[in-house]
Amino acid sequence: MNSGSQFLKFTGASKYVLDPELARIVNISMELEMPLLLKGEPGTGKTMLAYAIAETLHMSLIVLNVKSSMKLVDALYQYDTLTRLNDSRFGDSKRDVSNIEDYIKMGKIGQAFVADVRVVLLIDEIDKADTDFQDDMLDVLDQMSFDIVEIDKTIKTKHRPVIVITSNAKKDLSDPFLGRCTFHHIAFPNPDMMREIINVHFPQLERELSKACIETFFRLREIPGVEKKPATRELINWIRALRCDPDFHPGRLNKGEVPYLGVLFKKSSDYMVAAQQVARFRN
Repeated sequence: MNSGSQFLKFTGASKYVLDPELARIVNISMELEMPLLLKGEPGTGKTMLAYAIAETLHMSLIVLNVKSSMKLVDALYQYDTLTRLNDSRFGDSKRDVSNIEDYIKMGKIGQAFVADVRVVLLIDEIDKADTDFQDDMLDVLDQMSFDIVEIDKTIKTKHRPVIVITSNAKKDLSDPFLGRCTFHHIAFPNPDMMREIINVHFPQLERELSKACIETFFRLREIPGVEKKPATRELINWIRALRCDPDFHPGRLNKGEVPYLGVLFKKSSDYMVAAQQVARFRN
């Protein structure tokens, strides 16, 4: 394990409000050279944390967006057999068709391994993958190497990446997977934390508008029957929309009006439920 003195400390980023416990777990994960697993509902800032780490530590960010149908080999490398076949048929390529390595392209994990400098590797929404993918991926990340079978070559990491893995907690992860990560649950911000976040994004926001928006936002999140509650991203965009409207006044929110409801609720069913509830607020 590398000495802790080699690591820059993560203390937050320009647009990311960080609680002390999360800062500590990020730094200890880098110290232990273990992947950091982040769980929490959508919109709690799991993905953005990786961007914030990369920004603060001046590292490039490589993002692997996990899909349900994804195979681990696709995240490591791809062998472009179709291009090789076309090159062999038409003979107008500068590549040597007898050299298979010319047709090997690194996947996102492979790119992080062969990078000339240390990078942040974000593995986003790991809970979409099956258990075999999860466990096999962590074997690769433990060993910091993988084999390209087509050319009988082992790829070893040049610089161990900072690894952030996110999960929306829609599916349980295996015990071996959990045992090989450090872990942090990011709870949805409470009103005080949300106020800090809004102040970072809108430092000149009028206090009356900030208070009215946050109170309305949390009231809307409590509407029963909503499948996808509005998250921090929606609140920020909603405030932007309100500020763009020259005819808007914060007092309208205090009267139960909610302009631009579609900025907050993105599913048709949720929008209808919210609109009905807002109408009741006003009455």
